[in-house]
Amino acid sequence: MVSKPSFPAARWPALRGGLIALLAAVLFGISTPLVQRWGAGLGSFTTAGLLYAGAALVGLLLRQPVEREARLRRSDLPRLTWMALFGAGIGPVALAWGLQHTSGTSASLMLTLEAVFTALLARWWYHENLDRRVRLALGLLTLGGMALVLDRTQGGSGQWVGLLAVLLATAAWGVDNTLSRALAERDPGQVVMLKGLLGALATLGLAAALGEGWPATGPALALLGVGATGYGLSLRFYLLAQRAFGAARTGSVFAFAPFVGAALAWTMGAPSDGPWLPVGAALMLAGILLHLAERHDHRHQHEALAHEHAHTHDDGHHDHRHDPMPPGPHSHPHQHQPVQHTHAHVPDEHHRHTH
Repeated sequence: MVSKPSFPAARWPALRGGLIALLAAVLFGISTPLVQRWGAGLGSFTTAGLLYAGAALVGLLLRQPVEREARLRRSDLPRLTWMALFGAGIGPVALAWGLQHTSGTSASLMLTLEAVFTALLARWWYHENLDRRVRLALGLLTLGGMALVLDRTQGGSGQWVGLLAVLLATAAWGVDNTLSRALAERDPGQVVMLKGLLGALATLGLAAALGEGWPATGPALALLGVGATGYGLSLRFYLLAQRAFGAARTGSVFAFAPFVGAALAWTMGAPSDGPWLPVGAALMLAGILLHLAERHDHRHQHEALAHEHAHTHDDGHHDHRHDPMPPGPHSHPHQHQPVQHTHAHVPDEHHRHTH
């Protein structure tokens, strides 16, 4: 069967995913300078534990009925455990430590490199297409990160060590993002809840074992709130964006988060007068814009596929029948017949073909 779908999603396949990823980016970007403020003087494990405790609470509240979203399975637990290790353990701990040893503005911008790690890993693990424009964008992001390190090194204040800790956080979250791609079709509320719970238990347990002090009520509640929005809600939207247009492109749009964080850090009084800081910011912004300008359109083949995920019947890929037709998004096991067609697309659940 050969067809050329006329549905709107074929013309603008990345629009919905891009807007959801941008919302996730704004929520996470705002959280970075707030973590620096409310986590000042606290242990890194305590800070990370409170952040992911807040995320777990949001995930609990946002779980969906089984008829709307696919449930997590027992076989997903190992992947969730690795996600918690990298995303809820190593990532926030390294970030919390780095924020105490470097400028909030530079640290926020350095987080842009999370997109580079995510894109490279998505290419390696899921074979997502990265054309020349995307590779150039990743190169600009990398050069921007190097400019930020140079900016902190020339300052002679030792802040580059903190910036390298933030770099470690971006690498850990890149692994986490790539691991989470396989769970993007599951209920994001469940994923956020269990990942947050595993991360909170592990980091708070280490905080207690290491004798880290507990914060006062005000900072503790503030960090829980930051975790609920900047980590819980942000992760939920991130998973929905991955579902819509893949791990690499979600990571590239999410790279807007550092600029949100840097702007907020600057308004909160963070220094930003290093000579290489605007150079790094300009390179990173150019990389983001170039990455988002990608358009991918060619004839491709869909093989027969059986799976379960939330879907609607107006996207040109779900033509199975219901009696009666459920209103809005719904989830159930369903089958796709082989089809060949041409339309603009991104590497979502139905477009993982090789190039």
